[in-house]
Parts: sequence; C-alpha cells; structure tokens
Amino acid sequence: MKLILLTDVKGRGNEGDIVDVAQGFAVNFLLPRKMAVAATPGNLKQLEARKHNIRKREGERHESAEKMSASVNGKTLIIEAKAGEEGKLYGSVTSGAVAAAIADQLGMDIDRRKLDIQAHIKSTGEYPVTVHLYMDVKAEIIVKVVPLGGTAAALEAAAAPEVEEVEVEVVEVVAEADEATAETTEETEAE
Repeated sequence: MKLILLTDVKGRGNEGDIVDVAQGFAVNFLLPRKMAVAATPGNLKQLEARKHNIRKREGERHESAEKMSASVNGKTLIIEAKAGEEGKLYGSVTSGAVAAAIADQLGMDIDRRKLDIQAHIKSTGEYPVTVHLYMDVKAEIIVKVVPLGGTAAALEAAAAPEVEEVEVEVVEVVAEADEATAETTEETEAE
C-alpha cells in the first residue's frame, strides 16, 4: 500500500516520503496514529505544495542538532555506581542512566534509544558513547564511571591542575614578629 508519511517513521522514512508498506502496518499502525495518509492524486498535490515547508523544517532541525552536537561533543559525564574492591560494578550502567546523567549534568533531554554504547558498562572507568541527535548528526561523549562516593575526588582530579608543594620558612616570620613585639614592649616601658 502506498502512503505519504506525515511524520518521521523509524526504519520507513521521513516526513513527506512516499513509501510502500504492508496493508496491515498501514491500517493498524500508521493511519490510526495519523502518521501517514494514502497516496491519492489529491494528497500528492498537497504534498508538492508542502515540500518547501518540509525542507525548511528539516534545515532548522539539522542546524539545531549541529549546534547541540558542538556543545556536547567531547564532554565527560561522571556517573556514580556501587562497585566492589577491584572496580567491578554491582549491576551495570544502562543507557537510561546515561540519559539521566546527560539531563542532570548537561541540561539536555536525550532519548535513551538515541545513545550508542559500544560495550556493556560493568566496571569503573571511561567509556565512549555516541549520541545520535538527528539523522546524520552525532556527538561523542565520555562516560566516566566512579565508585559510589568517588564523585568529589573525580571532579577534583579533573578540575584541579597539579600544583607543586612549596615550602615556606615560618621560622623567619615568627622571629620577625618576636622582634617587633620586643621593640613595642621596650618603647612602652620607656614612657
């Protein structure tokens, strides 16, 4: 059955595409949810009139996704999890937990299904995660998993540059202070 998609349908096409789908999928899913209309001559004419608006919306979505990608790309998220002695987690860090961390730490709502985690996160460490923002626009973030209670130490280590310790001679300052006190005492006694 030929249909015109009114919204983006994963695995089928984008808004404005003319697709051929099974009749059951069309009748039971796409048409009742108003995600598509039949590809009649009248609807095809309306589609041609709407093509300009569809392209404009696509451009705006792509541009906003590019901006979002630039702001998120290369960021590091810190997730706390219960871990054993050797860094092995009790359970694992799921894509839902990563999506929640993105919302908390970066202030962006990302659907967990748009996250591509290459390996199961079952121990502490750093893991690359790909975020699919829009069509071909992606961003790479690093998820750093630390043991529960280790967030403060991880933040300090990431934010504070290494500082060399400097020895200060406190003895000289104390000696100078003692001399000044002695002079003030002598002046007071002389008066």
